[in-house]
Amino acid sequence: MKVVIEGALYDLDLAGEIVITDRNDIVNMAKMSRSFDVHFQLSSTQQGSVTAKLEIRADFINLAAELMPNSLSQKQDGCTIKLQFFHYGITDEAQLKKIREIFMDIWGETRQISQSVTITPSISLIHNCISIEFDRLINEDQMDDLVEMIDFMMKTNEQLQSYLIDLS
Repeated sequence: MKVVIEGALYDLDLAGEIVITDRNDIVNMAKMSRSFDVHFQLSSTQQGSVTAKLEIRADFINLAAELMPNSLSQKQDGCTIKLQFFHYGITDEAQLKKIREIFMDIWGETRQISQSVTITPSISLIHNCISIEFDRLINEDQMDDLVEMIDFMMKTNEQLQSYLIDLS
């Protein structure tokens, strides 16, 4: 799965549609888990604007179910996906509500969408994070869905960026 997502994102990067700003591929030997995440921005946006993050995670039970399908339930085979979008400067409740509406319009009412605002007074920094989590494991059968998810991420990034520019 990681290869499919990585390939799709790097193709978009090579085409100049996005700029990949960070990538992490982590194997945690103590917990026997693996995670992969990639951060990107739309190439048309200025530095410091909306950044999207796609994270794939497989815990020990997920990895074991994939490697030993006869021993464990196939319901545990797969990984979790978490999407996050980062931007700066919003604390107004009405604006946060509008951002939530943008996300609900794109991702639907059934998605678990949360927002957090972190304020660092000593440097006058307001950091916003919107997270989308899915209530099921994703496995190899949903490969096409993952590529489509990237399109939804780009649309979300575009609409959020547009909304933030309108506020300026």
